[in-house]
Amino acid sequence: MSTSASAATPAHSTRWRPDIQGLRAIAIASVVLYHANVPWVPGGFVGVDIFFVVSGFLITSQLLREVLPTGRLAFGRFYARRARRILPASFLVILGTLLAAVLLVPPAQLRTVAVDAMATALYFPNVLFAVRGTNYLNQTAAPSLYEHFWSLGVEEQFYLVWPLLIVVVYFLARRRRLVLGLVLAIVAALSLAAGIRATMTDEPMAFFMLPFRAWEFAAGGLVALVLSGHRKLPREVGALVAWAGLGAVAAAIFLYSSSTEFPGYSAALPVIGTAFVILGGASASGWGPAGLLSLRPMVFIGEISYSLYLVHWPLLTIAQAHVGLANPLPVSDQVLLVLIGVPIAWLIYRFVENPVRRSHKLSGAKPRTTLAGALAGSAVLVLVATGGAAYAANAPVTTNVVLVSAALTKNPKPSTVVPKNLTPSLAKASRDVPLVYNDGCHLGFGQPAIAKHCSFGASRRAPEVALFGDSHAAQWFPALDALAEAGRIRLVSYTKSGCPSVEIGVLFTSTPDNVPYPTCPVWRSRVIAALRSAPPAAIVVSNDPELPVEGGGFPSSAAWQKASKALLKKLPRRSKIVLIGATPLPGTAPSTCLSAHLANAAACDLKRARALPPALQRAEQRAAKSAKDHYLDVAEYMCNNTTCPAVIGHDLVYRDGSHLTATYAKSLAPVIKDELTQLLGRSALRLRS
Repeated sequence: MSTSASAATPAHSTRWRPDIQGLRAIAIASVVLYHANVPWVPGGFVGVDIFFVVSGFLITSQLLREVLPTGRLAFGRFYARRARRILPASFLVILGTLLAAVLLVPPAQLRTVAVDAMATALYFPNVLFAVRGTNYLNQTAAPSLYEHFWSLGVEEQFYLVWPLLIVVVYFLARRRRLVLGLVLAIVAALSLAAGIRATMTDEPMAFFMLPFRAWEFAAGGLVALVLSGHRKLPREVGALVAWAGLGAVAAAIFLYSSSTEFPGYSAALPVIGTAFVILGGASASGWGPAGLLSLRPMVFIGEISYSLYLVHWPLLTIAQAHVGLANPLPVSDQVLLVLIGVPIAWLIYRFVENPVRRSHKLSGAKPRTTLAGALAGSAVLVLVATGGAAYAANAPVTTNVVLVSAALTKNPKPSTVVPKNLTPSLAKASRDVPLVYNDGCHLGFGQPAIAKHCSFGASRRAPEVALFGDSHAAQWFPALDALAEAGRIRLVSYTKSGCPSVEIGVLFTSTPDNVPYPTCPVWRSRVIAALRSAPPAAIVVSNDPELPVEGGGFPSSAAWQKASKALLKKLPRRSKIVLIGATPLPGTAPSTCLSAHLANAAACDLKRARALPPALQRAEQRAAKSAKDHYLDVAEYMCNNTTCPAVIGHDLVYRDGSHLTATYAKSLAPVIKDELTQLLGRSALRLRS
């Protein structure tokens, strides 16, 4: 969110614009309702873009009032004003969120909370989320409690470069406004072009980083430059422009969704719409939307929009983390939390924002005093966050109970506690990945579509077994590799992230959901060709049945059965084919839940019907039967009739919301060995009785 966008018009302004407060009200309402998962505002995330434009307009207006007459800018005073406006409420929410997290958030999530608090206190949370690869519109993991601060980071970075750019360009252009406008337009065009390209190649970077968002601020800045020369549209034209702009904003809010490729080209609609509302509203026409935007309720929400933006997200995310990510809060509860945020925001606005901003004592202090205070505040927050990280590191993550390894059996009994000898530990769960990820044999999303494979095994005379599929095939590598190391098979691995071996068009999940996976069908066909040219003794196939597909959503059981059948028919018939069935999908990593239920691990067990839809199992079974191939139901060893335990014996079953731990997958090697023995014969696998 834009911070200055939620501030009142600067003290040096010549005219207060209540319609801009109304724009803020629309922006904050759309954002908080979107975050509360209200279905009728699927594009509410564009509220942040509205704030960016408004912020660019207000800050540029303020800069121009000082720079145009003199060609100079008191940088110290400028940054001191910004610090007084932004930081008090920001620091309060950062600290309050951290303290609430210590009390309410599961211990396994606390370390991440502390790290994110540090990044936020140091003004680069957006960089952290971009590097982390956060997908703002399509998240599968627990969102950061500080994720909404990304926009604050973008704006703070904007403040560092924008004043300097305006002063330098205006000086070099010898105070020619036209040249300044041309340069700002060029900056906007370059930033937009870079953002469009980045959206297609690296969506997190495009979403979170200033270079790809600068054009939105520049759009507001160009409007400010036009209006600073007292150039207003005729009243009737201004009214039409403002209404058109408001319509564009509304269209983005109500028609966009999380599947919209964003920011890219799509961001132009709300950005240009906001610029039009500001430009047209300057004409003060009674026919325009200014009257609607200036209604007292709109102005009130606009006034508290900054504080409301700061508090609404922690209210939602802390509450969700406390009840558990596996139990999504009803929309009605989320809306209630947002409404609770309104009086909290008003209190912060009334007793923190305004007193600090309007304090004669603070505004009269030397800029370096204010900036030193800002640095001191950041340092204190970093220290507190460091303490939170230390607390998280020392918090117990197991009971003192030691459990024996559970016998491999169908319908397993769940462990009732998180044992002291849990393997892997909750802290190491996310890193318990198959070796194939670390030795370069597994292809990632962005890697080329080559039929790359690696061979594993202690015996060259052992029958060759190929593993083919996406990351859900790769999760079986530890079990097959155990057989290869024992000399039973020679394993050849063909796996690629997010790319199933079944014949179905999937989306590139490292970018917005409407982008087809460009290298997937090419890679799939090349692997099939390689297998047909040199058929192995057996081919093990496994895939994630809940990858997003072209056309939207996830594949139906009928579509998955058809796609599986199409693949099996293309594989060489000289090879024995094993289709390993789908494994339960937790949706979120059980380790977080387990850290909050050490003595009641069953509270984190999965409901079988939800984690493993029976229709998908039947679809795979029918596909294998139709192709006269073998189907291996591994879920029998992970689930009983009603639940799929998170802990079996002393083994942690899932490393994240979708995959097994390498440890647990390896424990199922005997099951796969028995299946291959049945297919290839005991002598072929050189197995002893």
